[in-house]
Amino acid sequence: MGFLRAQASDLPELIHLFHAATQSMDEQGIFQWDELYPDAGILEEDIRHGNMTVGMIGSRIAVAFMLDYCEDSDYESADWRCRETQIVVLHRLCVHPDFQGQGVARKAMDQLEGMVRASGIRTIRLDAFSQNPAALHLYESRGYQKAGTIHYRKGLFYLYEKDLSDAFA
Repeated sequence: MGFLRAQASDLPELIHLFHAATQSMDEQGIFQWDELYPDAGILEEDIRHGNMTVGMIGSRIAVAFMLDYCEDSDYESADWRCRETQIVVLHRLCVHPDFQGQGVARKAMDQLEGMVRASGIRTIRLDAFSQNPAALHLYESRGYQKAGTIHYRKGLFYLYEKDLSDAFA
């Protein structure tokens, strides 16, 4: 799988990817995303700011994720153990249903953690929907530790962080 920075021309396929993933989650009773989030405007902004990465299998986008180099004010209440001033926040990790169960999310996590390490930043934070067992398992199996909870429109989310200086490269 090759990873590239998303381009404006990727927007239609990204919209399709997120729509397909949302439909698949809905069918599993995981009501995390909908027509309001993440919508085309959010994805377009991710691309415009250069924060969206896509993982390609053949000519198709199999996975996408967004790395944000500033922290949401919503995260202030967490009990963060890492006190770094520079952190990266992972948002919108999404695997197309056609590629789920093939290790694509794991490879995307390897890629994004490598990108963060290469930038010299050692702390990754994220929020994960409490009703999405696959996402929770992925993050916890990779050493992300819970640091609190937050309520968004769709319900309870867990806040996680990982100190990459503790992790083996």
